[in-house]
Amino acid sequence: MRRRLPPLNALRAFEAAGRLGRFTTAAEELLVTHGAVSRQVKLLEEALGTALFEGPRNRPRLTETGRRLLQVLTGAFDLIEQGVRAAAGRRDGSLQVSCYGTFTMHWLIPRLHRFQARQPDVDVRFSASEVPLDFARAHVDLAIRVGRPPWPDGVEATPFLTEYAGPVLSPRFATRLDITDAEDLRPLPRLHTATRLHAWRDWLRVHDLSWPDAESGTEFEHFYYLLEAAIAGLGVAIGPWPLVAGDVRAGRLWAPLGFHPSGLTYVVYLPRREASDAAAAFRDWLVEEGRRERMGSGPSALR
Repeated sequence: MRRRLPPLNALRAFEAAGRLGRFTTAAEELLVTHGAVSRQVKLLEEALGTALFEGPRNRPRLTETGRRLLQVLTGAFDLIEQGVRAAAGRRDGSLQVSCYGTFTMHWLIPRLHRFQARQPDVDVRFSASEVPLDFARAHVDLAIRVGRPPWPDGVEATPFLTEYAGPVLSPRFATRLDITDAEDLRPLPRLHTATRLHAWRDWLRVHDLSWPDAESGTEFEHFYYLLEAAIAGLGVAIGPWPLVAGDVRAGRLWAPLGFHPSGLTYVVYLPRREASDAAAAFRDWLVEEGRRERMGSGPSALR
């Protein structure tokens, strides 16, 4: 039987505008102009013979008919996207992972060979990102973030690694220093990163300390710049264990006061309705790697 549906572009424009609440935001998501969204919505209203929005142009509100149609269309588009992504995943065997760049380089990649040995047909691809993730708009299968609970709604969140952190500096820079407690670090140049502006303040709070000038010093845009600056002897930085472990073990960095829980946890996010088998396998592998870290290769091993 032939389907009798309005144009798909009109349905997409209305669904985006209704879900996001603004024609301008819908236009940004669909990569079209505001006028194009407006025209498509008007075309749909004419095809249906009823109004879907009411109120002023700059703040449109859904009519009762619009609300009912939006609910149906959003569910339908979610199912379509789920089917398309599942089919694409089966076809190319790829797994797109969104993660912090430095965590990918320093923690994930050195361990990735163990996942590849278990899932040789899965091609893992990384994209660097630190922003909150919207699975409905981002073309990724899972995301890794660091933070504190409660975790976002609408995702399946699995904590897999507790973060430890501590001051790190170049052993060459430290040869002329006698560091036995936190106050011995106070005269040293402090290094910061824009992605963790309050790392020093947070570390001091854990140790019941407060320095008025805690956030003074040199700031770097990316964490890997910060690490290179510390290795080069430019100052002392607060280093999360997952990101500095390799440099500490290799002797490029020294952690004179050890590492302590930072209060942050690394978490893997999967979409609730459409996680692929490969994404679930990667999540399970991350949990195992986090457990392996706790059982002897983590920061406590250096004390």
